[in-house]
Amino acid sequence: MPPFRRREVLLTGLALAAAVPRAAQALEPPAGEVLLTVRGRLRRPNLPQHAGFDMAMLRGLPQTDIVTKTPWYSTVRRFTGPLVRDVLGAAGARGEKVVAVALNDYRVEIPFDDLLRHDVVLAVLMDGKPMPVRDKGPLFIMYPFDRQPELRTAVYFSRCAWQLVSLEVR
Repeated sequence: MPPFRRREVLLTGLALAAAVPRAAQALEPPAGEVLLTVRGRLRRPNLPQHAGFDMAMLRGLPQTDIVTKTPWYSTVRRFTGPLVRDVLGAAGARGEKVVAVALNDYRVEIPFDDLLRHDVVLAVLMDGKPMPVRDKGPLFIMYPFDRQPELRTAVYFSRCAWQLVSLEVR
């Protein structure tokens, strides 16, 4: 890797680590059903070879609301959950990109920079209610489209993975 890329990766990792709340520094093993698996470049996995998050762990991280209109719903919706950068930070993730994988094996690459520059939420609630699988749940990556209209493009829409099951840090 060229020296300038190594420096960029290091700075990205440091920025991600700085964005993580202190409470998220130690990641306990999940007590309930694992809904999200984080694999790849992790410094603090809580299971052999990866990090697992149950709903209580995700709800235990600081929660953020995004109220936005999306291409998938006819009305404005409120999405609530932790920031994706906080979830990754809890596992000590570092890398240049994250591959989001959905239940149907849909895969999309998300640059780490997106997660630092934008408040991308890992939604666990929609309009204050848990999302069943038949309604794109239980986990849905959501960008703040109404707060940042420049994100209303096919590129960012494609990065909103619903029925999310894993994040692969590369």
